[in-house]
Amino acid sequence: MKSEIIAVGSEMLTPFRQDTNSLYVTEKLNSIGVAVAFKTIVGDRQKDLVSAIRTALGRVDILVLMGGLGPTEDDLTREAVAEALSLTLRRDATQVAALHARAATWRIAMPQNNLKQADVLEGATLLPNPNGSAPGQWLDTTFGGYRKLIALVPGPPHECRPLFDAECLPRIRAVAPPRAIAVRTLKAAMIPESQADKLLAPVYSAYSDIETTLLAHAGDLQITLICAKPDAEAARQRVDELAEGLEEILEDWLYSSEGDSLEQIVLYYLGLRQATLAVAESCTGGLVAQRITSVPGASRAFLGGAVVYSDALKTSLAGVPAALIAKHGAVSAEVAKALAEGIRARTGASVGLGITGIAGPTGATESKPVGLVHIAVCDPQGCDVLERTFRGDRQRIREWAAQQALDMVRRRLM
Repeated sequence: MKSEIIAVGSEMLTPFRQDTNSLYVTEKLNSIGVAVAFKTIVGDRQKDLVSAIRTALGRVDILVLMGGLGPTEDDLTREAVAEALSLTLRRDATQVAALHARAATWRIAMPQNNLKQADVLEGATLLPNPNGSAPGQWLDTTFGGYRKLIALVPGPPHECRPLFDAECLPRIRAVAPPRAIAVRTLKAAMIPESQADKLLAPVYSAYSDIETTLLAHAGDLQITLICAKPDAEAARQRVDELAEGLEEILEDWLYSSEGDSLEQIVLYYLGLRQATLAVAESCTGGLVAQRITSVPGASRAFLGGAVVYSDALKTSLAGVPAALIAKHGAVSAEVAKALAEGIRARTGASVGLGITGIAGPTGATESKPVGLVHIAVCDPQGCDVLERTFRGDRQRIREWAAQQALDMVRRRLM
């Protein structure tokens, strides 16, 4: 069975709000073997909603509509479904009473526009929403001569997700044919997407029953393998077989076979070696430390560090000799190495990481362009020092530099 998710709300067509509910619902549907074929975001316009609903019902078996069930004039999901399917809406007396009771607990008079939340589609079942005033609705109907399952769920995540789990998922599971979806995610660092695809395509293209997607961002490559079969074990074995072949090709670019982040892997290796890490960051401004400390339990191996943006702080906090900066410049291999060695000595860490560079858009010279970054990783056995020039805007350069730095730590610890 194929499904589609429609997120309703004009706010999600602006740069200020993201649809995260569809990610959650997709994961839940996949867990019971239902593929999500389409995702659509529609603004609060009934004409557009009706068009999107009819299009969806013409191509999928299951439709999940999220949002547009509130009390305001721009909450039009119920009305749009009714128009798309030529159904009537009836006002449910029990739900009206529930709305009045809810308002009473807040010691307010219920506004009359709230009553639209008691309007139920002809033939639909109300789905209780203990976390909000708008109930969901479930409709088992036909469209174009085919059976269609339609779920209307509220938009706020704290209402949408519990309601979908409790009321919609069991209903879908009861009618979905036995099918399992196996998903495996491999991650690699600092390999260009085009190069990776050239190496991997001859292998994954031979697995026609597996959907393989490559997603690259700032030095991080995510390879997702999805296989659907009636038998869960068969799907898993098939995905694992392909993953093994891709792992051999990726070699040491690969840092995770199970979807872990690079910072998680760095902390894993630090724990394995019973080692600790400290960082001295200039152009990345603490981005490496932020990524590492986003992992629960990071304090077991990450001691901390310093954002040493000025030359004075490079000297006072990381012990970089002022004469070294004067001779080679703050953005240099020598200073990166001194940062790594200095922060390691100051903190007593096993491993020190130093980063210095020009994130732009200003600060470049003829010999030192925007994007030039020097990174050093030092431990008692010595130092690895790398010079890279990253392209892009300030944020992109910082993200690439942080990714390269974490990968250097990983490789040093392997």
